[in-house]
Amino acid sequence: MAEYGEQLSNQITSAFNSRQGALNNTPANKLKVPEKDLLVFFRQLSVILQSGVPLAQGLFLLSENMTNKKFAICVQNIGNQLNAGEELSESLSKYPRIFAPITVGLIEAGEAGGMLDTVLSRIATLLEEQAKIKSQIQGALIYPILVLVLAVSVSLGLLIFIVPQFKTMFDDLGADLPLLTTIMLNLSNIVTSPLFFIFAPISSFGAIYLLNNYYKTTSGRLTIDNLILKTPLFGALILRTEVASFCDTLFTLVNSGIPIVEGLGRCIGASSNQIIKNTIKKSISLVEEGQELSYSLSLSKTLPKLVISMIKIGEETGKLSFMLENLSNFYKREVDATVSALTKAMEPAIIFVVAGIVGTIVVSLYLPMFSLINEIGN
Repeated sequence: MAEYGEQLSNQITSAFNSRQGALNNTPANKLKVPEKDLLVFFRQLSVILQSGVPLAQGLFLLSENMTNKKFAICVQNIGNQLNAGEELSESLSKYPRIFAPITVGLIEAGEAGGMLDTVLSRIATLLEEQAKIKSQIQGALIYPILVLVLAVSVSLGLLIFIVPQFKTMFDDLGADLPLLTTIMLNLSNIVTSPLFFIFAPISSFGAIYLLNNYYKTTSGRLTIDNLILKTPLFGALILRTEVASFCDTLFTLVNSGIPIVEGLGRCIGASSNQIIKNTIKKSISLVEEGQELSYSLSLSKTLPKLVISMIKIGEETGKLSFMLENLSNFYKREVDATVSALTKAMEPAIIFVVAGIVGTIVVSLYLPMFSLINEIGN
């Protein structure tokens, strides 16, 4: 049996030698893998370990069946490093764009506690929950984007193809036009101008470029992330998402035996909002000074009072991990409910916005006709 295992390992290693050059052309610090592939990798590796297969051999087996060839070669290399005497956490840390610091930290704790298979399964669950929340956010944001695109498309279509036809008729009549009609005719002249098709895309891309560069600055990121959290409806959704992710991540870290200060440090990388990141950073300093986590988090006034109260109860009863898990589950349900409510609210909003735009343009075109009819009647 041992000979068969060694033969299998040698065959897999030989099969991957021909593909080794592909990874060498991609620096380890730039190689990136889709979340779906990463989730499947950890889930399968956990099952393999629970089946009693040695870790290095399990990595070779996984790499043989991967469709992502670069990731497969990466996993093959990790297996080779394990055979050379490295720890799994040490090998994974060489690929920072694939394996996040929180992942490496959890695996390191799993290796120290002798529960690597359990930790790998928990990592897969954590990635799955994060991917689900991200998908929900994208689903909630797609409606206003669709409203904006549809409204702009309908408006441009009317202004380019319909309004000019009425302009010719109004010029022939020589009548005085209402203010709303004059505004629409001027807008039509602007959007049908060749300069509009040149400068509109340039202005749009320029605005996006400037906004992106501003967001990369410290003050810009703080300002924009703060505005995001204060945006009606969507701000509450983003905050609940961040709270769910924070509690889920910290629960996973604490439950795996990682000290609270180190766990908080790793939670910073799991957040995408600078306001939340700063809140966690400030709490780390206070916790290191001996303050309670609940008190440290409460000073920023960013997190909901429920979170602070539940964490305080968890600290007083010695069940912080249990409270974090319950908070995580609660806010995941809140995210689900908020996304569902927003989706239902956006459906009539699309009709209302588009109808309002089309109605305004149509009314502006028919106002002069009503005036003429009244003049003829008099």
